[in-house]
Amino acid sequence: MKIAIAGTGYVGFSNALLLAQHNEVVALDIIPEKVEMLQNKRSPIEDKEIEEFLLRDDLNFRATLDNQEAYEGAEYVIISTPTDYDEETNFFNTKSIEYVIADVLSINPDAVMVIKSTIPVGYVKGVREKFGTDNIIFSPEFLREGRALYDNLYPSRIIVGERSERAKVFADLLAQGAIKKEIDILFTDTTEAEAIKLFANTYLAMRVAFFNELDSYAETHGLDTKQIIDGVSLDPRIGAHYNNPSFGYGGYCLPKDTKQLLANYNDVPNNMIGAIVEANRTRKDFIAQSILKKNPEVVGIYRLVMKSGSDNFRSSAIQGIMKRIKAKGIEVVIYEPVLEDETFFHSRVITNLEEFKKMSDVIVANRHDSILDDVKEKIYTRDLFGND
Repeated sequence: MKIAIAGTGYVGFSNALLLAQHNEVVALDIIPEKVEMLQNKRSPIEDKEIEEFLLRDDLNFRATLDNQEAYEGAEYVIISTPTDYDEETNFFNTKSIEYVIADVLSINPDAVMVIKSTIPVGYVKGVREKFGTDNIIFSPEFLREGRALYDNLYPSRIIVGERSERAKVFADLLAQGAIKKEIDILFTDTTEAEAIKLFANTYLAMRVAFFNELDSYAETHGLDTKQIIDGVSLDPRIGAHYNNPSFGYGGYCLPKDTKQLLANYNDVPNNMIGAIVEANRTRKDFIAQSILKKNPEVVGIYRLVMKSGSDNFRSSAIQGIMKRIKAKGIEVVIYEPVLEDETFFHSRVITNLEEFKKMSDVIVANRHDSILDDVKEKIYTRDLFGND
């Protein structure tokens, strides 16, 4: 079966490699340098399993800039283009999805389009009416940055927002490529599938916010956060996962998904959903104040990336901390090997780690790294468990 993938970020690319084990997969992107990398079996994103998969010779995969080459003859088109949250409209910017839909309909109107991008609740229903086609379904993804292919090979669940034969075929394609054999597969109505994605990510954000507020309380009152979390997490209903304090939730999904869900609640009474969004701002305020109390002249930011094994720092919480510190007139310098520019939002990027350590009065690290052990007295982190 030929399958086209529109968009080669971590969602699209990991799905492409998963499906290329048993199908002809053509990935379409608009960035020539990215397509060239893919054709040369080089990953544009940092992901251990993706990098290993690219070395295999049995994948039927290619990348292209040509819409016609990608969509012609494809039975399924997976849409995984970016949908950033628009603060002015209070909705995801879905223009890239609609560009793809229009292209597919002009080239191959019989193809089933499966949206993997995150979308507002009710979007598919509206876009079907707008384009006059029922060949659009939604299948939410539940992938971690830096472990996207792993999470496709060992999925927590597969959900498709339609109860039909074509939905079953698509779910079977995903399951066929997985290593995990006992996979929970759920077929729902379209709008319910959209809601599942936003509520699932908002729950994760709530858990992050809860343990962060626990940590804020403990730090304020001079208590040992780790002891408290260890005791709380022994309750099997709570568990010892996703409980490591941080500077706030960030990354591709949680900030925009929580805001989108809150926007969807505009005519529904709520307290908790709004509180989850607000809690993240409060946590960044608290962290910034804790750093400023140390009276530094220069604050060093060690890594902008969200987590180990990832090269993404879009919407990372530490950027919010930087803005708050700089607003107080404190110089901020950055050590981030991923950055090639000399500055980042008007802060100097220091490429020499030893120079960075020496010039920083306080080194702020969302996640601790043993490479900083020689300057432990300078480190400010809330990482207690050494995991994400």
